[in-house]
Amino acid sequence: MPTTPHPITKEHVPLTLGHEFSGHVEAVGEGVEDLRVGERVVVQPIIYDGTCGACKAGYINCCDNNGFVGLSGWGGGLSEHIVLPRSCVFSIPDSVSLEVGALVEPLAVAWHAVNISPFKKGDSVLILGGGPIGLAVVQTLKARGAETIIVSEVAPRRKEFAKQFGAHYVLDPTKDDIVAKVREICDGQGANVAFDAAGVQAGLDQAILAIRARGTLVNIAVWEKSASILPNNLVFRERNYMGVATYVKGDFQDVIDAIASGKLKPEAMITRKIKLDEVEEKGFKTLIHDKDNHVKILVEI
Repeated sequence: MPTTPHPITKEHVPLTLGHEFSGHVEAVGEGVEDLRVGERVVVQPIIYDGTCGACKAGYINCCDNNGFVGLSGWGGGLSEHIVLPRSCVFSIPDSVSLEVGALVEPLAVAWHAVNISPFKKGDSVLILGGGPIGLAVVQTLKARGAETIIVSEVAPRRKEFAKQFGAHYVLDPTKDDIVAKVREICDGQGANVAFDAAGVQAGLDQAILAIRARGTLVNIAVWEKSASILPNNLVFRERNYMGVATYVKGDFQDVIDAIASGKLKPEAMITRKIKLDEVEEKGFKTLIHDKDNHVKILVEI
């Protein structure tokens, strides 16, 4: 969160939090004719300038000045009311609840990661981490027809979630030799693609060795500190390491359509619903002290 004015919003802390949210349209601005008052919508929270080289190329997620509603200004999901550009707002069909609508954002992160990766139907996949994004990747891969989904996770409850959402194999890096197990599962060669949703050095080391020759490791995680890579582990097997960031235009609508069609069924990601006055005790503190037993905690405003 910006401690100095953000280049686009001109806001800085303190700010209203919340970048994964849904709600009802209360009013529309002049010239907006494709939304009506009362319509149920979700918010794509990326803030971008639209003028830098990345934006002009269509990579709004890579904007030189990028930010997020709920992190960089313009209000957030915990606001009672919020005013946003039309481009941020997506209608959801009657078959998609507002609660599930609030899950579109993290699912879009996974959807984009799989989109930009070289994954194709029939590939074997390793996912590091069974948190919200890792579980979203599992669901996305299942919707795309992945036949071998392997998840590496320590927490017992998250292992259960991974199986529930479609992982074919769930490994524990504190007990299993991840590299050996993945190779064993994948015909002795290793996974075609791996997704890092954990951001842990030990996991990174394992994932690089667990992908096959010319395989790809896709980093989704936001790292808290520097990581190290031995380039030779990439070079001599012609492995690839790539980064992905959030989502681009089209991903939100694709996720909404996938939920509406039943290809994605993310309801079980919601592990608790709370009121605004319970956010500190049953929201933030729970995610600090008991995060392994929760995926998404929804706040009703």
